[in-house]
Amino acid sequence: MRRGLALAGGGLLAVAAAWTAVTVLGDGGAGTAAPATAPVPATATITRQDLVDTKTVDGSLTYAGERRLVTDASGTVTWAPAEGAVIRRGRPLLEVDRRPVVLMYGRLPLYRQLRQGIEDGQDVEQLERNLRALGYGDHLTVDDHFSYSTHLAVTGWQDDQGLPETGRVDGTQVVFLPAAARVTEAMATVGAKTAPGRQALTVSGIRRLVHVDLDTGDQALARKGAKVTVELPGGERASGKITSVGTVARRKSSDRGQDAGTTIDLDITLSRAPETKLDQAPVEVELDGEPRRNVLAVPVEALLALREGGFGVEVVEGGAARVVRVRTGAFGGGLVEISGAGLSEGMKVGVPAT
Repeated sequence: MRRGLALAGGGLLAVAAAWTAVTVLGDGGAGTAAPATAPVPATATITRQDLVDTKTVDGSLTYAGERRLVTDASGTVTWAPAEGAVIRRGRPLLEVDRRPVVLMYGRLPLYRQLRQGIEDGQDVEQLERNLRALGYGDHLTVDDHFSYSTHLAVTGWQDDQGLPETGRVDGTQVVFLPAAARVTEAMATVGAKTAPGRQALTVSGIRRLVHVDLDTGDQALARKGAKVTVELPGGERASGKITSVGTVARRKSSDRGQDAGTTIDLDITLSRAPETKLDQAPVEVELDGEPRRNVLAVPVEALLALREGGFGVEVVEGGAARVVRVRTGAFGGGLVEISGAGLSEGMKVGVPAT
């Protein structure tokens, strides 16, 4: 109920009309109408409380940090990972002419050949840090200088990998990525030819996140750091936090190719790993807006759709009922904020019988 109501005014009209005929206000004023001709099925109390505007939007469960992967290797692909495989430091991303292209961790791409005699740099330190983590750093000082000890560590690593023991490292042997990589798509299939600069794999991080293409009209609900609730496949529910809110609006198209408005990117980090292993699985996200303080509220089903537009509630007093036009505000927890002439806390309003 809440989800349909929060989506649009049209949803409100449909629900409001579901338990009562469309009501026509009399000429006596904007806030009153003639007594209702049908008995009220049940009543609820107008309360005064804080109310948080909520809305449920569609999203997808995916992985963080997708990127396209290229190497400097040239030749025939003799091994490639399966889609969904997780590659960690020291393991091959693929093999070309039976020689591995190995994953090492680092944020700086391998933009030059690393060898003795080159200028000191962060990329050298990055390589040395990986060599030590892989067990080749017994006599290695991790710094930005490619020393003879670095050369020995490289040749030892190359020997174990079945690579020529040149003491030089380049993009035919290593790819630097920030962390372990999950293979999203393998373009370089076994038997295919690859060349420098040609895309070999699409990879992502291994951290799960929820992505939402949020309508720009709902930006008020997207606050970085705000907590959300996510309904995952199979009915699993998990809490999460908004970690990224896009600043660039993109046009979206309807199924017929028509312009359907604009969206921004919204990323949500889950508080725990979900049970499902599906990628791009559809999910539903409950977003909360800024709370409305000390407002009058009634159950959503108390709203009546008015023929001339807008909504009213059926106020029950002393066995008689009258319709009062209301303005609606925030929706949350099955309640809706209302304001209108003569309304006060404690009044009874009509609702459908349960």
